[in-house]
Amino acid sequence: MTDTVHLSIDGMEVEVAPGTLIIRAAERAGVRIPRFCDHPLLAPSANCRQCLVEVAMPGRDGVVRPMPKPQPACAMTVTDGMEVATQATSEVAAKAQAGTMEFLLINHPLDCPVCDKGGECPLQNQALELMASGAQSATRFTDVKRAFPKPLRLTSNVLLDRDRCILCQRCVRFADQVAGDPFIALQGRGAGHVGGEITPGLYSEQIGRFDASVLDFHDPHHDEDRRTIRGEAGLLASEELAGPGGEPGVLDGYASAAAPGAGEELDVSGRPFASYFSGNIIQICPVGALTSARYRFRARPMDLVSTDSVTEHDASGSALRVDMRRGVVLRRLAGEDPEVNEEWITDKDRFAFTWSSQADRLTVPLVRDEEGQLVPTSWSDALDVAATGLAEAAERGVGLLPGARLTLEDAWAWSRFARTVLGTNDIDQRVRDHSPEEDTFLAARVAGTGLGRVTYRSLEQAGQVLLVALEPEDECGSLFLRLRKAVQAGGAEVATVTAAATFGSRKLGATTVLTAPGQEARAVALLSRTHPGIVEGLSRPGATILVGERAAAVPGLLSVVDALATATGARLAWVPRRAGERGGIEAGALPFLLPGGRPVADDRARAEVARSWRAGTGQLNANRPLPERPGRDTTAILTALADGELGGLVIGGVDLRDFPDPGLARTALASSAFTVQLEVRRTEVSEHADVVLPVAPPVEKNGTFVNWEGRVRPFGQAHVSRARTDRQVLGALAAEMGTDLESEDLAVLHAQIAELGLWSGARGPVAFTEQEAQAGQDQGETGTAPVGLAAALATHKPMLDDGRLQDGEPFLAATALRPVARVAADLAERLALDPGQEVEVATDTGTITLPAAIGGVADGVVWLPECSPGSTVRQTLGAGHGSPVRISLPAPTSTEVSL
Repeated sequence: MTDTVHLSIDGMEVEVAPGTLIIRAAERAGVRIPRFCDHPLLAPSANCRQCLVEVAMPGRDGVVRPMPKPQPACAMTVTDGMEVATQATSEVAAKAQAGTMEFLLINHPLDCPVCDKGGECPLQNQALELMASGAQSATRFTDVKRAFPKPLRLTSNVLLDRDRCILCQRCVRFADQVAGDPFIALQGRGAGHVGGEITPGLYSEQIGRFDASVLDFHDPHHDEDRRTIRGEAGLLASEELAGPGGEPGVLDGYASAAAPGAGEELDVSGRPFASYFSGNIIQICPVGALTSARYRFRARPMDLVSTDSVTEHDASGSALRVDMRRGVVLRRLAGEDPEVNEEWITDKDRFAFTWSSQADRLTVPLVRDEEGQLVPTSWSDALDVAATGLAEAAERGVGLLPGARLTLEDAWAWSRFARTVLGTNDIDQRVRDHSPEEDTFLAARVAGTGLGRVTYRSLEQAGQVLLVALEPEDECGSLFLRLRKAVQAGGAEVATVTAAATFGSRKLGATTVLTAPGQEARAVALLSRTHPGIVEGLSRPGATILVGERAAAVPGLLSVVDALATATGARLAWVPRRAGERGGIEAGALPFLLPGGRPVADDRARAEVARSWRAGTGQLNANRPLPERPGRDTTAILTALADGELGGLVIGGVDLRDFPDPGLARTALASSAFTVQLEVRRTEVSEHADVVLPVAPPVEKNGTFVNWEGRVRPFGQAHVSRARTDRQVLGALAAEMGTDLESEDLAVLHAQIAELGLWSGARGPVAFTEQEAQAGQDQGETGTAPVGLAAALATHKPMLDDGRLQDGEPFLAATALRPVARVAADLAERLALDPGQEVEVATDTGTITLPAAIGGVADGVVWLPECSPGSTVRQTLGAGHGSPVRISLPAPTSTEVSL
């Protein structure tokens, strides 16, 4: 078999790889063939027939003969000696394409001026091109165009105008092939289905949700029942509409046992859960059939100013395009980056962009007055008060909690401010579970390693992938999509060690090693006995272990994972949740690391950093050497503040609900003698701060995120703003305290980062101490409530939760999975608990009551969403992953009335 295929396209000789589609070969030759259904990341389908070309092929006798009919270029592969004539050189192809276009436009509404796709619509562009070339004349169709009620609300975010749909099935193929969420389908194919009888008629095919009145499983007896139950007098599921803005109040289908996914997962609005990636179908729709509830009728493409950006919602590094009109962000689209997110982003990346423009946005500095109230003031006054207060607090010590949503440049400024201005290593960006074991793991395996061997592209041919304490669909959407692509193509098999089986794991076809929360280390250590095939797969070239940040909550897990990777030779990568986590590690926003992964306790490492920071105009405060001893971690900083050992705090963008112990965080804030906050919006922390300094959100600054791969992801400033970045605010504060932080000029800052480079010295081993083991045992012995069945708590955050970075997006919030308590089957049996029935999960701190879902967790386990409406686990229960809890049925409500 030859390595290349030779053919001609419009008389030009072309050489391509075997199996190449004609339409791709034409692209390589610089020949454009019109298309609608074709997409390079979807399997060929030849639905729209717009790409018809004339093809001639050599027969068995070697004579090249034309095929009897035009062929779809998007579905036919090339062969040696093939001769292709496109619309540019073939009247047959041009006539075929013009005829296809005429059929597509027969019923298509002429509403381009008000269509969201107008101005960037492939159908519009190609129709006008054909008319301009004379290949397409005015329509010959004289009858009334087909019309449907519209819009249908596929999800709270995605609205469907069926009039415009050309049945290319891009949306259906994306849902099936890429996301694995069958929330949309081609219905009524061949004819309409009413009451089980076929109603013949042209154009009966429609795109929509699993609509009971269109698909085969329709039961007409349910119609009257639904009218009675819902009081909607004749309004059937297939007729239910949404308002122009997608406002709630109607559904487009009812849960049926025949509908894929029905009865298993519901979203907050009470409908069958659609997908975390549903917004992608809006972007790839070649017409205006699918629109966004938020963007609908808001702008035309020519009104928008576009800027390339990067997501701030997770550590994927996904490329975005931010579209603004008159200083307001109206929409975000997926950017194209084959090495990272290809052309897909999550719904959170696409729709959650209004969080920074809420009513509580900070625009001017605030200072607490003598009466204890925060009052607006000038920058000069705020910086003076902050500098004076921090100088006094520094006598006892100041802790810094920057949060992990910073850019690399901002984290660098925080790190340098801590060491050179305040003279401390008491800085920790981790607003999550952490441990001394994780400290050693990050220092040995993550910090200062740059772009490693594990990348999105390497996963496509990894062979075996093991997930540990990581749910990619919830925690890193683009990683999930790339893993699913690998699985679908046969390039990888996935296994996961987890406390809760998820739909994401099912869509990956993953081998699930279900284990009790807190016992994941033991499960990984025993894999060679329980699942020898997985260990054998990890020994093959390219095999990869992906471990999530949640592993820090399980004593010994990171050490065991490190040992497994070493023993098998598997590649190992760490996947955090927050966008700034990896960049903060590289910048030294940790108590035990300096920039570039340099250990704080290493003399050479400190000398390299000190030399770099002294090289410019900046000087260490009074030439004071960098602090030598590792500082306090987040929990130790909070404890020291609560005990009065530290005199002050500088805190960034954090949510108190995310801390391992929110109660300790509140006590620490209340005890801090002086607190300076840098934040985008007013938060609970602001109520304790003495000085609040407003900073810019990502959309109003340029900077760099470092994604989980270690890949540098720079982005531009989309919105012109007077807001200052963290590095600018800290630079001004440092100047007020007598030190030049050299953070104002990005060129200087980047030159310093590049010159310093990554740590090339020795790295210590991943270590797990006996004290940590004892602490893990102690966690399982305290904190239980007095009543109910004993259970172990498993928890993690779904992608869409109650986080502040989703504020102001009601359409997105309504698509989140409905919070449920996943209860082990043995516990449900002992409680006589039915699916959907409410169950109470309690500790001596508080109680969470949620509907129950049965199964999907190990015996004796209950899983709760960590931070969702009605389920703030750390805040309400004072518990975390692996903690003991009690579950019970709610006490019956008395209905007696006293007379």
